[in-house]
Parts: sequence; structure tokens; C-alpha cells
Amino acid sequence: MIPPKPPARPDRVSLWRYLRLFRADILSAQPARLYRAWMAEFRTPFFRSFMVNDPAVIRTVLNDRPLDFPKSERIGEGLRPLLGRSVFLTNGAEWQRQRRLIDPAFEGGRLRDTFPAMLDAARAMAARLQPGRVEIEGEASHAAADVIFRTLFTIPIDHAIAREVFEEFRTYQRTQPILNLAAFIPLPRWVPRFHRPATKAAAKRIRALIEGLVRDRQILIAAGTAPDDLSTKILMATDPETGDSFDADEMVDQVAIFFLAGHETSASALGWALYLLATHEDVQKEVATEAQAFMADPSFSSLSKLRLTRDVFREALRLYPPVPMMVREAVQEEPLRDRTARRGDQIVLSPWHLHRQTRMWDGPDGFDPGRWQTDAGRESARKAYMPFSAGPRVCTGAGFAMAEGVLLLAAVLAEWRVSPTDTVPVPEAHLTVRAKDGIWLNLDRRRRNEGSTISDE
Repeated sequence: MIPPKPPARPDRVSLWRYLRLFRADILSAQPARLYRAWMAEFRTPFFRSFMVNDPAVIRTVLNDRPLDFPKSERIGEGLRPLLGRSVFLTNGAEWQRQRRLIDPAFEGGRLRDTFPAMLDAARAMAARLQPGRVEIEGEASHAAADVIFRTLFTIPIDHAIAREVFEEFRTYQRTQPILNLAAFIPLPRWVPRFHRPATKAAAKRIRALIEGLVRDRQILIAAGTAPDDLSTKILMATDPETGDSFDADEMVDQVAIFFLAGHETSASALGWALYLLATHEDVQKEVATEAQAFMADPSFSSLSKLRLTRDVFREALRLYPPVPMMVREAVQEEPLRDRTARRGDQIVLSPWHLHRQTRMWDGPDGFDPGRWQTDAGRESARKAYMPFSAGPRVCTGAGFAMAEGVLLLAAVLAEWRVSPTDTVPVPEAHLTVRAKDGIWLNLDRRRRNEGSTISDE
């Protein structure tokens, strides 16, 4: 059983009702016809935007001419108190410099170095779970945060500072709307930006905690005693073009987005993947068999053997892409299919709609991990699958996230059988696609053979 899409709004609503809907949940604010449209135009008194589902136009924006379609400043308005000038929000030469410093830490060979920390976090998650009715999104969030701390700073989440940062991020996520007023109404740079007091306070506390971790790591690097983790690699990296490195303030910005992106998105994808397996017991049994064989002797090189587990995770990312929409901005007049975007118009690229495009996917609303092993499925994915964006701005941690998600799924399914409760989760989007009231599952311990379980009574 697939949880329903959020109810699409009627095609005609008032502007102010639309803005309220958009701030509350960008998924239910969209009309149903967008799941079959190649493009749609939205006009308000303050801005004009185009939602694009045409693969050719998306390729132009993301792959062929990304400098002509930079990230929209509107989307960053609500996130700057936390993320500052992080790689997620910058454009142009500043962004290029940041990627030159960050990307080497996430290359394939370096990813292997993070595997032991990921494995420890995965085993810790499986050990923390308890039989009975469990809100799995919270557990997934805990595990994803644990992975980030272990791989970035070589500290588990039960470390006092790691725990404090995690709790502050939970506060931030609950209080931060995906868009603030400045996203709808263009304001001059000199006009003060207004943020919710609780959001602003949480961002300030998070940055102070991260700053402490970064300063401590700089001291260890200077002393030659720093562990060889991701934060050390990034702090010690030098720009091959200029010889520059990140200073402490810049590193705080980058750690904030590593945590927000890596923690929020991974938790979202893992929660939905577990729900999909809970509602498809036949697939879950096959994944459990594969997972138990892997967890008996886990290694980075044998991750490739988790083929079905990986396809399940891919399918969860297709149905519930953690970042449902990406926004670019036209810097000049641009033809878009049969229309013309003007300078400053917003170009909305929506994985949420693209991944369910009725003209691009067979059974777009159905859970079918087998599609990834078919020619038709691979062709659809080539044209219409971008959970981590695409082109030069593809998420630098995409490979990291895929390895993490598959490993966490394997660790849980090797030990636990998951089944649905009578609470059907309803997806909604804030910072990421989460369930409105959480994802509730029943958990039972699994026997050490295919698909069977034992009671804990």
C-alpha cells in the first residue's frame, strides 16, 4: 500500500490562500494536472515562475547552462541564519571555490574510509530499536545524525555536544518554514529579514555548537593529532587554483549544510523506504535475506551485493524525494518551450512531480523496485530521476547518501521485521518530505533465516 499523495489544491484559488498553502506545505499547494504537464506558468503580483517537467528543459537548466540559471536567492532567504554562505546557497565563483575544497573529501576512494563509521552507526540503530509500535522517522533521524557526527567529527551521537546539536536541529526543523515572506515579495538587500524568533534562536545555538567543534578540530590539526575524518580532510584541503583553505567561519557554514542536508534528507528517505517495505512483505523478505548475508560479514566492497536493497532505496527516493523542489532563476530572457522567461523569473524543477510524471514512468505512483533492472525503468531514470539534483550542482554527498541509506536499511532489516499499523502516513514538505504525523510501524525481531520472525513474549 502506497500512502496517498497530498490532496492537490483546486485549479483556481485566491492568491493569498495559495501563498498560505505554499508556506504550509508546497506539495498540497500544487494542482493535480502538474503530474502530467510538461510545464506550467504561475503569476503573482510579486513574481512569475515556471514549473518544468520537460527533461530537455531540465537538462538545459541543470546540465548544459547552469551559470545562466543560478540558484534562486528567494529560497535562501529563510535558511541564511543557519547556513550563512554555505555551498548550498552560493552561486558563481564563490560556489565554484567551495566545491573545489569540498568535493575531494567525498570522492570514491575517500568514501571507503567512512564505511567503518557508517557501519557502527547502522549497528547502533538496529540495537536501539525495540519491539512494538515505533515512530520510525524519529529513529531514522537519530541514525542519520549519528552517521554525520561519526564521519565528520569521529564522535557518536551519544557524545554530549553531538546530542545537543541534534536536539537543536530538531527544534530548528519544527520551526522553520520552507519559505519566508521574502521568498514571495522581493525586498532590497538593505531591508531587514524577519525570521521566527524560535528559528533564529535555534540557528544561533547550532552555529555556536558547530563553531566549538570546528575550533577544537583546528587545534588538533595544528598539533598533528587530528583524526582522519571528513572535517579534517575539508579543513586541510587547499584550493588548487588559489591555494586558499576554509577559515573557521566558512567551515561552520559548510558543516551546517552537511548536517542539515545529510541528516534531514537521509532520515526522510530511510523512513519512507522502511514504510514501503512494511507494506510490501514479499519484497521485505527478499531484502531481509540479502541483508542478513551482508551483515554476517560486512565490508565496503560487498555493498554492491545489496542489489535489491539498493533498488528499494532508489524507489523510495523516486516516490518520496527528500528535496521535492529546486528553484533556479533566469539571469536573462530565455525561451522555455512555447513561452519566454524574463530576467528574474523563477524556474522550479520538481523531483516530486518529475518522478511521478505520468508520461515518463510506467505505474508512476506504484512501488516497483524491479523497474530499476529493466531497460524501460533505466531509460525513465536517465531522463526523469534527480533526487540529488543533476549537472555541476549535483549533491556532492550523493554517493555518501546512497551508501548510507543502503547500509542502514540492511542493518535494520537483518534484525527486524517491519509491518504497517493502522496509521497511514501522509507526506508533506517542509525542509524535506516527511510524514505529517510521523511514520508508525510495528517491529518484531527477525530470526536468522529468510523472512521468519519470533515473538518477544
